[in-house]
Amino acid sequence: MSDFLPGLEGVPATKSAISFIDGEKGILSYRGYPLETLATNSTFEETTLLLLDGELPTKAALNRFSKQLRSSYRIKYHIREMMRHFPHTGHPMDMLQTAVCSLGMFYPGTECLTDADSCKDIDYVRNMTVNIIAQMAPLVAMWEHMRQGYDPINPRDDLSVAENLLYMFTGKEPDSLMARIMDVCLILHAEHTLNASTFAALVAGSTLASPYSVISAAIGTLSGPLHGGANQRVVGMLQEIGSPENVEAWVDKKLANKEVIWGMGHREYKVKDPRATILHKLVTKLVEERGGSLDKMFATAMKLEEVCVDRLGHKGVYPNVDFYSGILYSEMGIPEDQFTALFAVARSAGWLAHWREQISNNRIYRPTQIYVGHEQREYIPMSERKKAPKQ
Repeated sequence: MSDFLPGLEGVPATKSAISFIDGEKGILSYRGYPLETLATNSTFEETTLLLLDGELPTKAALNRFSKQLRSSYRIKYHIREMMRHFPHTGHPMDMLQTAVCSLGMFYPGTECLTDADSCKDIDYVRNMTVNIIAQMAPLVAMWEHMRQGYDPINPRDDLSVAENLLYMFTGKEPDSLMARIMDVCLILHAEHTLNASTFAALVAGSTLASPYSVISAAIGTLSGPLHGGANQRVVGMLQEIGSPENVEAWVDKKLANKEVIWGMGHREYKVKDPRATILHKLVTKLVEERGGSLDKMFATAMKLEEVCVDRLGHKGVYPNVDFYSGILYSEMGIPEDQFTALFAVARSAGWLAHWREQISNNRIYRPTQIYVGHEQREYIPMSERKKAPKQ
C-alpha cells in the first residue's frame, strides 16, 4: 500500500514554468524574475502578460494587451441585472464566484472548448483570458455599491486595472501613491505556484471545462478560511489588540491557548514571506506620507511581528503576505470582507496562466485513494437489521 500524505503535502502534481518558491531563502519569482524586481519596476498588466506568455512584453505588445483589457471592463447589462437580485448580505466571494461562472452564458465562444484541438486555438484562449481578467475587478467594485442599494459606478477605459478598481470603489480617481500601492498589491497576489485554488483550477481545466467554470472553481477554493481571507482577520486582530503595549500579553495568551495568530506562518516559507517584506515597506511609505490613524495600527503590527518572531521564529513562523496587506486595503477604504475578493482579482492572472499551461498538454486529473472501508458484505434485509446503538 502506498504512503498516504494528507493534503498531498510534498506530492508533485504537475510540472510548471510559471513561478518558483524557495521557502528556506524567502525567494519567489515569476518566470524567473524576482518578485522584488517586478514590484519595483513592473505593472500588474505587464506582470500578467509575463505570467501568461512567459516573457516580458515589448512596448507594442503591452500597449495592445492593456487596450484589450480596458475595452473589456464593461459588464453586460444582464449580468448587472442578475447581481441586483443577489442577497445584499451575501459575501463578496459568493457573489464573485456566481457572477464569474455566469459570464460563460453571456459571452459566446465557451462552447469551442470541446476537444484537445480547440485548446490550441490561440484566439479563443487569449479572448477568454482577457475577458475574465478585465471583468474581475469591475465585478468586485460594482458589488460594493449594489449591496448598499446604489447603482454601480461605470468603469473608465482610460485607467489601468489598479486605477479603475479604486475609482469604481470610491468614485474618485486615485492619487498616484494609492494607485501604485494597489498596483503592487495586485502584482504580489498574482501568482504563487501550486496552492489550493490553483490546483482546483488545474483539476477543473483538465476536464476541458470552460475557463469561466475553471476560475469559478478557483474562487470557491480561495474563499475557504484556510486559504484566503487571513488579511481580513489580521485587521480585526490588530483592532482587538488595540495598541503596541498590549501585544506581549495578547500573544502569550494566544500561544498558551494554542490559538491562531492570523498572518503568521506559511507552509512554504521558513523565513519572512518576501511579499510581506514588500508590503511592510509600502505601509512604511504610506505612514510617512499620511500618518494619522494608520500610525497606531502599523505600530501595533510591527510590535506583533517583533514578539511573534521572538516567540516563534525558531519554528520558522514569520509574517506572510496577509499580515500587512489588510492594513493597506483598510487605508484605501476597502471594506474588510472585500479583501479576499481583491486577492481573487489579482490571482486570476496566475490561475489563467496555469489553465493555459494545463490545456497545452492536457491530461485529466484522476488521482487514486487508499480504501479503508469494509470488505465485501452481505446485504441484510430490513426486517433482520438490529436497532442501531445510541451514540
